[in-house]
Amino acid sequence: MNIGFIGLGHLGKAVAGRLIECDHSLVVYNRSPGKAEGLKAEIATSPAEIISKAEIIFVCLFDSAAVREVLTGSDGLLSANDLSGKIIVDLTTNHYSEVPAFHDMCRSAGGDYLEAPVLGSVVPATQGKLTVLVSGRTIAYERVQAILQDIGSNIFYLPAPALATKMKLINNLVLGTFMATLAEATALGEKAGISKKDILEILSVGGGSSLVLNAKKTKLLEEDFSTHFSCALIAKDLHCLLDLANSLQKPLFTGAMVKQLYSRTFEEDIAEEDFSAIYKIFKK
Repeated sequence: MNIGFIGLGHLGKAVAGRLIECDHSLVVYNRSPGKAEGLKAEIATSPAEIISKAEIIFVCLFDSAAVREVLTGSDGLLSANDLSGKIIVDLTTNHYSEVPAFHDMCRSAGGDYLEAPVLGSVVPATQGKLTVLVSGRTIAYERVQAILQDIGSNIFYLPAPALATKMKLINNLVLGTFMATLAEATALGEKAGISKKDILEILSVGGGSSLVLNAKKTKLLEEDFSTHFSCALIAKDLHCLLDLANSLQKPLFTGAMVKQLYSRTFEEDIAEEDFSAIYKIFKK
């Protein structure tokens, strides 16, 4: 079965590479064709070409505006108005309010849309160890479940539209808050005269013990903030999270503070670096 893949950013390219390693044949599209370099895949010239060649199409983009363009643009996935037998699996972390329309548009064209945001970034993606949250029709989920198991070691099915997206945003409240706390603790410890190596080793067996610290310890220690998951992306996700909390009339105390910290990364010109680069703000 041919699989389509649209969006070859840091995460998208890692997921596409993993699918190829699992012996899937891919036809890929990215606005910048050079992003496909190194992938053993057919390169398409438009999303419309992808839909003509694949039954299951993965989408992994920056935000909902990009997803809408890929769906509804003049050469988008919906341009043929016929998605019969097709399933679009959207790995993008969308705005929760946009997702129901994506489900409806694809169903109206005869296909299915599954929102499937993932927990984890480049390294677990290359290892097939992402956590995948899925919402959409059960019949569509069952068709792609085996493929999702190639990229994710944990898969959670939350059938109602938008639930997977909302849960991803809630997860990123914890992710962003914990990363900021680890970064601030590290900078404070250094200021107090403790070596960074000792700080991180002690936190890793103390109150900081977590998947987050395990994943970002080397980046903090070596100050190598090459991007796996950018500050810009988590800032976008936290903005969506605040909208969700507002719609529920629920105050969000730590989320609001951490959103502002990640917004500061744009002023500091580090927004495109890994989200662990928030350490630079505290160290400064």
